[in-house]
Amino acid sequence: MLIQDKQIAIIGGGPGGLTLARLLQLNGAQVKVYERDSNQYARVQGSPLDLHDESGLAALRKAGLLEEFKKNFLAGADKMVIVNGQAEIVYSDHDTKVLDNFGHTHFRPEIDRGALRKILLQSLEADTVVWNNHFASMEKQDEGWLLHFKNGTTAYADMVIAADGANSKIRPYLTDSKPFYSGITMLEGNIYNAQKSAPQISNLLRGGKVMAFGNEKDILIGQKANGEIGFYISFKTGENWATQSGLNFSDKAQLLTWFKEKYADWSPFWHELFASAKTPFIPRPIYCMPLDQSWKTQPTLTMLGDAAHVMPPFAGEGVNMAMLDALELSECLTSNKYATAQEAISVYELNMRKRAAKVAQESLENGERMHSESALTTMLDFFSAH
Repeated sequence: MLIQDKQIAIIGGGPGGLTLARLLQLNGAQVKVYERDSNQYARVQGSPLDLHDESGLAALRKAGLLEEFKKNFLAGADKMVIVNGQAEIVYSDHDTKVLDNFGHTHFRPEIDRGALRKILLQSLEADTVVWNNHFASMEKQDEGWLLHFKNGTTAYADMVIAADGANSKIRPYLTDSKPFYSGITMLEGNIYNAQKSAPQISNLLRGGKVMAFGNEKDILIGQKANGEIGFYISFKTGENWATQSGLNFSDKAQLLTWFKEKYADWSPFWHELFASAKTPFIPRPIYCMPLDQSWKTQPTLTMLGDAAHVMPPFAGEGVNMAMLDALELSECLTSNKYATAQEAISVYELNMRKRAAKVAQESLENGERMHSESALTTMLDFFSAH
């Protein structure tokens, strides 16, 4: 095995990094995951993740974790309601969708991010994850890398794999390519004890998800674990809207005033989102890596997930691509087909970039459809066909 007796450092403890650690450990590799969070509960987890049979679920099957996933997924959270700006239902699959349809191509079960992280963490060997280690820099040492962390500690690794997300600090060691702004920004909010604090929204959601389209603007809402709801106000605007808007994202009243102006022709029904959300709201400008990006393969350094190919969320493929990256990279590194680690990494990177570019293009196109004047009709036709 190409990584026999090699110390591998994975930077970032998200789904991609943890999946890779699990798959490599199953093959006897020596792995450490360096994560900036102080512990697994330190950060509020975002909206649930829908995993796809040929990517995210395929990685879990290979990792021997599919049965644990089945015990923890949010049954029914993939059910969909589409409404217009007046909150009038134009499509619902609540009465037709099967709760458990594993193995079906179009079944995309949802799981809370925290639950998925727990499954992956519990599958790893003790002390695999080194918490509170925020990557700062690294330098070549011998044939590997000396890693420096913001807490003042250092560590040596024969191979480094970046799984540290869209703002990867390791990516510049491989390429100077940078993501471009998609033209869309999403304002994220979270609601706790939603059945009590946001009863109208909860009744519309019914434990699934809601997509509202109207006048080039969207609202996307999803059920989370523990009675929580996550939502995104999604719209086209300039890249620097968050800093130039003058909004205080901890001021509910100010944000509601903004919403009434920005979504002027939408129903007051949606105002409950602002009244019940926990502050601060989080503005998220949506970026995408260049579809034609390339870099020279290195023998001891590579990357996966958003670090390699951040893309808009409008195809639901981000986490699935990261977990598929982990699956394919682990297979390349543990295969006997390649003479050197550089050759194995090169095969992985070529396939990964080609695959990710195709999905990123789809995500960009979906974003345009979802924020077009005809978005409601277009998306209704799309989901009705499926």
